Amino acid sequence: MLQALMNLLSLCWRPFGRGNGEGLNSVGIVGANFRGGGRDGKDSLLWFRDFGKYAWGDFSMAVVQANQVLEDQSQIESGPFGTFVGVYDGHGGPEAARYVCDNLFRHFQAISAESDGVVTAETIRNAFLRTEEGFTALVSELWSTRPNVATVGSCCLVGVICQRTLFVANLGDSRVVLGKRVGNTGEVAAIQLSTEHNANLEEVRHELKDLHPHDPQIVVLKHGVWRVKGIIQVSKSIGDVYMKHAQFNREPINAKFRLPEPMHMPILSANPTILSHPLHPNDSFLIFASDGLWEHLSNEKAVEIVHKHPHAGSAKRLVKTALQEAARKREMRYSDLRKIDKKVRRHFHDDITVIVLFLNHDLISRGTVEEPPVSIRSAVDH
Repeated sequence: MLQALMNLLSLCWRPFGRGNGEGLNSVGIVGANFRGGGRDGKDSLLWFRDFGKYAWGDFSMAVVQANQVLEDQSQIESGPFGTFVGVYDGHGGPEAARYVCDNLFRHFQAISAESDGVVTAETIRNAFLRTEEGFTALVSELWSTRPNVATVGSCCLVGVICQRTLFVANLGDSRVVLGKRVGNTGEVAAIQLSTEHNANLEEVRHELKDLHPHDPQIVVLKHGVWRVKGIIQVSKSIGDVYMKHAQFNREPINAKFRLPEPMHMPILSANPTILSHPLHPNDSFLIFASDGLWEHLSNEKAVEIVHKHPHAGSAKRLVKTALQEAARKREMRYSDLRKIDKKVRRHFHDDITVIVLFLNHDLISRGTVEEPPVSIRSAVDH
C-alpha cells in the first residue's frame, strides 16, 4: 500500500525536470511546466511568469538577478494533494539554494507518503532536517576538493496549502505576507505570517544569548549591522555547516569564517519556525519573497500594490517597485539602474524573488483540484 501511495503522490507532485537529486550539478528549469498557463518573460536581468494557474487559484512569479551568479532559487509544485511553494535565498554562493530546490520538496513528498499523505508541521520539519542532513553529507564528501561549500548556505521559506490549511515554515529572513480583506470596507490588511531569524532583530539576539550564555561574542555589532559571531546575519539556515560542525570550521576554509575559539555546540540551526494558519474566506492572497524585496518595500506597501492592480504581473510589479525604490535611495533613475550589469548591481540591491498566490475560496472549499498539476522553478542563472 505504501508503494502504491508513493506512486500516486509522485504522479501528482512530480517536479518537472528535476536535477540529479543529491549533487550540486543540477540545472534549474525556467518555467518548467507550461500546464500552469501563462508565458515566461525576460527583461534585462528580470525573469517573470506574469500569470499562471495552480490548484487553488492564480499565481504570479518574478526574479531579478543582482549577484554575478543568481543565489536565489524558487519553486511552485501543485497537484491534487495541495500546493508547495519555496523561496530559497542563498548566501556565499548558489550551491545550497540549488540543493534545497532540488531536494526539499522530494523529501516532503517521501515523508508525507510515509503517513498516508497526511501533512503536519512535523512532516515539513522533518523534510527540512533531512535536507540539512543531505547537504551536510555532501559538504563532507566534497571537503577535500571543494571545502568552501562548507561556507555556503540558504535561507528557506516554504508554504504548503493542504486541506484548507496553510503551513508556513521558515529559516532566515525571507518573508510571507497575507493580504486579508477587512470586512466589506474594500480595504486589505497586511499580516506577516513568517517568523524571521536575523540578528538585527532584538528577540533573535536575546534567543542567541540565552542559547550561548557563556559566549559574550555570540552577536557582534559590525558597521552598524548585528551579526552572529560577527560573521553572518541569519541565525537559521540550510547549510553554513562551518557554523554547525566543528570539523568544518578549520583550514582550508577562508580565514574570515574560522572561529578563534573551539565550537562546542552548533551556533546556527536548521530547525524551522512553523506556523499553521486555517484559511479564511477573507484571506485574499499571499506574497512570498526573499529579503531583497522587503529591504525596499513595507508589508503594507506590497499588499497595497497587489490589491490595487490586476492579478497578472503582480510579482513583476512588486520587483519593479522595489528596484525603483532602490534607485531612488541612490539618487538615480530607474532607467539607469537597469543598465547596470550583474555583480555591480549587487551594490544597489540584492537578488529578489517574489511569488504571489491568489486564493480562490470556491476552489478551496470544494477541496477538489480541477487544474492540471503545476511544477515550475525559477532559472539558475540569467
